[in-house]
Amino acid sequence: MLRRLAALSVAGVLAAGSLVAGPAAPAVAASAPCLPDGTGPVCQVWTGKVTYVNDGDTMSVDLAGDGTSTPRSIRFINVQAMEQTVYSSVVARRRGECHSLAATARVEQLVKAGQGVVRLTAQNASSSSKNRPLRSVAVKIDGVWRDLGLDLLSHGLTLWQPFGGEWAWNAQYRAAQAAAARKGLNLFDTDSCGTGPAQSAPLGVLVNYDPPGPDQDNLNGEWVRISNAGDKPVSLAKWWVRDSALRRYTFPSGTLLPAGGAVVVHAGSGTDTATDKHWRQTAPVFDNPTFDEEARGDGAYLFDPQGDLRAWTQYPSVPPLSAGA
Repeated sequence: MLRRLAALSVAGVLAAGSLVAGPAAPAVAASAPCLPDGTGPVCQVWTGKVTYVNDGDTMSVDLAGDGTSTPRSIRFINVQAMEQTVYSSVVARRRGECHSLAATARVEQLVKAGQGVVRLTAQNASSSSKNRPLRSVAVKIDGVWRDLGLDLLSHGLTLWQPFGGEWAWNAQYRAAQAAAARKGLNLFDTDSCGTGPAQSAPLGVLVNYDPPGPDQDNLNGEWVRISNAGDKPVSLAKWWVRDSALRRYTFPSGTLLPAGGAVVVHAGSGTDTATDKHWRQTAPVFDNPTFDEEARGDGAYLFDPQGDLRAWTQYPSVPPLSAGA
């Protein structure tokens, strides 16, 4: 198996949550266990005051002891919220994909309960995404530090997105998403955005994340299979499938998921047919899992046109990981 670590380009950071060298971290960072409960590997630790909650996975923080009152944009480690498109301190003016505003509101609620003070941790001070430091963020509520990423995943408000090099949270986060999926919370409630097309269709998602040979050399061997166990075909026009990062493939008009059949989306390039589509990516999409302390993995997620998550699979297994309508 090729263990695929983070891409080294800015494009890779945007697409896959990879790590790049960012601005130097403040010299005031201390060392402590990564996790709020005092467990995990050693991390660097900072504190600060939240000045603005940007969205469900980003906030602006005035870092303590950095010699400036200019806030830094902090990207949460290992979670991916749905995309918000209009940002505002006025809630009614915000816009975004289904579930994006709920994630923002949850972060604001927890930050307010913690009086705006946050604890930031990272295994590598230079970890960043789009020039934003990657940090695990915790707020102290009733004397206990609460991990915002873990809370969001536990409520089904974000997707688990492992970042290479920042693995201390993966085991907890992976289990939290699986539990939220089992309970059908928020993202994992298949009609929470409203009744969608073919709402009762029994759909499924299967991903082949590790094709034969080096992943980079066999992109079309990496694929997502969308299945329909029902007795009626389903139009997939404008539906989309994604990994845990921002990469998505949108099905073109005319795509029909046959009754009792499947449509396969290959990661690489090729000639599309009725049942085989091509994502046309130039690098592998799905991270290979690790079965060690890093607890890496990924998932494949099928959304309908209005933004409901209709079927998914998360790996490696923390049952139940595959589900649908």
